[in-house]
Amino acid sequence: MTEKTGPDERRENAVTYEVIVVGGGAAGLSAALVLGRARRRTLVIDAGEPRNAPAAHMQGYLTRDGMPPAEFLAAGREEIARYGVGLVRDRVTDVARDGDGDFTVTLDSGRTVRARRLVVATGLRDELPAVAGVAERFGRDVLHCPYCHGWEVRDRAFGVLAANALSVHQALMVSQWSEDVTLFLHEVAGSELSEQDVRRLAAAGVKVVPGRVAGLVVEDDRLTAVRLADGTAYEREVLFVAPRPVPCTELFVKLGAEMDETPFGTYPVIDERGLTSVAGVWAAGNASGFAEQVVNAASRGYRAGAAVNGELLFADLDAGA
Repeated sequence: MTEKTGPDERRENAVTYEVIVVGGGAAGLSAALVLGRARRRTLVIDAGEPRNAPAAHMQGYLTRDGMPPAEFLAAGREEIARYGVGLVRDRVTDVARDGDGDFTVTLDSGRTVRARRLVVATGLRDELPAVAGVAERFGRDVLHCPYCHGWEVRDRAFGVLAANALSVHQALMVSQWSEDVTLFLHEVAGSELSEQDVRRLAAAGVKVVPGRVAGLVVEDDRLTAVRLADGTAYEREVLFVAPRPVPCTELFVKLGAEMDETPFGTYPVIDERGLTSVAGVWAAGNASGFAEQVVNAASRGYRAGAAVNGELLFADLDAGA
């Protein structure tokens, strides 16, 4: 018979690290690389759900342009392992601050680990419009970022699915990659467009189609048209959408971090290094903001890792002085 242990006993028996990084994407791995090279005992906890998993490739990352996301993460995991950084595939279910100032992290597997500092790089989820076919084609010919995919689909027939009046901006942006752009108003009434919107759309040559979109027409495993609720179909090869970002910020809330509501979700308030209002807790990547592409997320992680190392160094020096 296995003897059960209570929370206090599990905490006492938990392995203690100097830093725990929650999230094994570009931001988390970058922070871990810096910390490993700084000889910090570091653990990465990765649930294995990267935001860009649907994409076949990533773009705009100097020397890694066109690299498959899974290959990029595999290379990152190999690099941190060279410096003794541990990595476990698990999910954090709880986090709490101990009386001594350290953090106790509980994993879905039941394991408990402790750390002096935390870097939270849990990213966000993209909540897609509820239009038939959109989720199935996302990352292929249903896209959201022209900087990520515009070059690869340039000069094709674009559609833009409007979720709100801000979708006008998306339609104007993608017109840089194609002269054939149609904005499907979908959930937006024509009256919601400002006079400036109308002028800019006309100047960019963007056609505007009112009415709700019912679904996509797919033939031979490729998008061929966008179908409205009235049955009208418009031939399109690519559809740009604006997913609703859902930040994975539950751990910040549990720790009592100050949060900031934005049009793109609620994120922790951070300083230029990524430090939150909770001492010892850093945010990096899409856990700190919506518009962090892979290269930006890696930069945020690097900055957080260096800041954590510096803080630990001076904390120990001051304690021993």
